[in-house]
Amino acid sequence: MRIRPPRPEIRNRARSVWLFFTLIHLGFLARLLPFILGGGVLSDVRFYREWAYQALNDGVWEGIDTAWVYPVGALVPMLLATVFGPHLYQLAWFVLFTALNAVAIAVLVRRATPSSYTSAYWWLGATALLGPVAVGRIDGLTAPMVITALLVVGTRPFVASLVLSLATWMKVWPAVVLLAALIVLRKGRVWILGAGVALTAVIAVVVGVLGDIRNLTGFLTAQGARGMQLEAPLSTPGMLQALSGASGAYFFEDTTINTMEVRGALSEVVGALMTPLLVLSVLFIAAFLAVALHRGVPAPSLLATGSLALVSALVVFNKVGSPQFMLWIAAVIGAGLALDRAAAWRYPAIGMLVTAGLTTLVYPIFYDALRYDLQPAVALLLTLRNLLVVSIFVWSLVRLGRLAAHTRGPAAVVRSRGA
Repeated sequence: MRIRPPRPEIRNRARSVWLFFTLIHLGFLARLLPFILGGGVLSDVRFYREWAYQALNDGVWEGIDTAWVYPVGALVPMLLATVFGPHLYQLAWFVLFTALNAVAIAVLVRRATPSSYTSAYWWLGATALLGPVAVGRIDGLTAPMVITALLVVGTRPFVASLVLSLATWMKVWPAVVLLAALIVLRKGRVWILGAGVALTAVIAVVVGVLGDIRNLTGFLTAQGARGMQLEAPLSTPGMLQALSGASGAYFFEDTTINTMEVRGALSEVVGALMTPLLVLSVLFIAAFLAVALHRGVPAPSLLATGSLALVSALVVFNKVGSPQFMLWIAAVIGAGLALDRAAAWRYPAIGMLVTAGLTTLVYPIFYDALRYDLQPAVALLLTLRNLLVVSIFVWSLVRLGRLAAHTRGPAAVVRSRGA
C-alpha cells in the first residue's frame, strides 16, 4: 500500500508550529544564559541540584533514606540533570524541559487537525507567559508529560498510564488525570490500572531495598500542618481582611518552609476544611464522570473536561497557592483543546492565558511588594488571578453537566477515533 505524503498545507502548518516552538525556547535559553554561564540556577532548581548532589556525593537519598516533600520519582529528573556537572545543571534542566515539551508538540502536530495546531500554539504561549515557573520548577516537566499521555491514552493506554504514573511519582497532581482516564476509558482500564500498579510496585521495591519503605509516602504528610498560604485561592478573603485590618486577620511568615500565610479570623477554619473539601470534590467529580459515561457522553470530551475539573479542584481546595499550580490547569486545557472542540473551550483557554500573565506579574515580578510590603495593587492582581482560577473550575463543572444533559443515554454513545 502506497503511503501518501502529507499535504503541503499540513507540512506548512507543522513547520510554523515548530518555528514558534524554536522561538519560544530560544527566548527561554536567552533568559537562562546568565545563570548557565555563571554556574547558577533559577528558582527551585537550586534545591534540585542540592538534593541530587547530596545523594551522589554524600549518599543521602531524599525519599529513600529520609521522608521528603516530593514523591521519590522526582529524583529521576534531578539526577538526570547532573549529566553536565554541577556548573551546567541549569543547562541540563533546560534540555529536559525542552525535550519533554518537544514530545508533547510532536504528538499534537502528528494529529494534524486544526484543533491540535491550535492546542500547540496555545500551550507554547501559555508556557511562555508562565516562563519562570515553567522552566524553574519540576511542574514544567510533568505538565508536557500529562499532555502527551492524554493525547495517546485512547490508543496506547499502557504507555500513557506509565507516563502519567511516572509523572505522579514526580509530583502528585497527575494522579487525578489518571483517575479520570481509568473511569472514562472502558477498553483501556486494565492496561491503565496494570501499568500504574506495576510502576508503583517497582518504585516500592526499590525504596524498600535501598532505604525505609515508610519514606515512600512521606510526601503525603510533609505539609499537612501548614496554614493557608497567602496565594491560595481560598485565602483571598482572609488576605483582603488582613490588608484592611478587619476581623483580626493578619499575615505570618513561616521561615521554616519560607512562605507567607494568612492567619486569624476564619483562616484556621478554612485551612481545616481544605482537605475534606478536596476529597469530597474529587469523589463527587469522579462519580459524576461515571454517570456521564453511562449516559453516553463521548469519551474524549468527558476525559478532557473531567480532567480539568479534577485538576482545578486540586488547585482551588488547596492550602498552598504556588504559581506552578497554574501549569497543572494549563496542561489539561492544552490537551482539551485538541481532544474536544477547540471552540467549546474558548473561555478556559482565554481565561487561562490571562491567569498565566497575572501569575507571572505576582510571582516573580511583584512578589516582594506583596510579601513584604503588602501592596494593595499586587493583592488586587492576585485576587483577579484567583477569581479566574475559581471560574475555570466552575466552567468545567457546568460543562460536565451540559455534556451529560445533552446526551440522551447509552444508545447515544459516539465512538470517536482515539477514544
